[in-house]
Amino acid sequence: MSLGSVQSTLSNLKSCQADIGEYMDIVSDVALGIVEAQGTTTSPAMKKLEEMILECSRLDGEINCLMESVDELTAQARHEPPEAMANLQNSVQERFTELLSGVSQADLERHSKVVAFRENVRKYAMQASQASAGNEEEELDEDIAVTQSQTNFICPLTQVEMVNPVRNKKCNHYYDQEAVLGMIKNKQKNKKKFRCPKVGCGNTDVQQSDLELDLVLKRTIQNNKRQSGKP
Repeated sequence: MSLGSVQSTLSNLKSCQADIGEYMDIVSDVALGIVEAQGTTTSPAMKKLEEMILECSRLDGEINCLMESVDELTAQARHEPPEAMANLQNSVQERFTELLSGVSQADLERHSKVVAFRENVRKYAMQASQASAGNEEEELDEDIAVTQSQTNFICPLTQVEMVNPVRNKKCNHYYDQEAVLGMIKNKQKNKKKFRCPKVGCGNTDVQQSDLELDLVLKRTIQNNKRQSGKP
């Protein structure tokens, strides 16, 4: 096994991990659709989706263990005789098995996207219930609805309604995903830090790893758009 093949393997694993993350977001979005359609969080379909997202968590954990073992053993092999590379694959397998044995069910449950899945389902069910109760009392005034949309749904970068809202875990501010990732990439290209654009925010270094897709807000924006007849 050469160092070049090791780097190629790591690159493929990272790509696979990104695909798993996107799939977990899709599962979460489907779950919100079921909550909206059925008005329940305990249906057989919801149970199946939770099983699916836990399985994704397991796969993601396996990839983390494999990448950690590859990084660790490759770093060691760089300082050893060339013949050490010949045994790298077996060494990686042994270390991978060791790391994997330490992964518990509790670890799978603590995966950020599993936690987000459950929290999003809970929040969306509560939001749907409150909206239903509010509609029985009275309709929101159109001007108030527009103001709320402008306050909650507008990206501070584009000044238009967000399509894929992401929350900054450090400062809790929201941006449209495409816009903020573009800004971060542009700043990094010029070796600069990207500062949170919200007025008064002290977060001077927004990183892609700080951002998480808010599927509840995304669905709320979509529903608001449908109700207001926006294209």
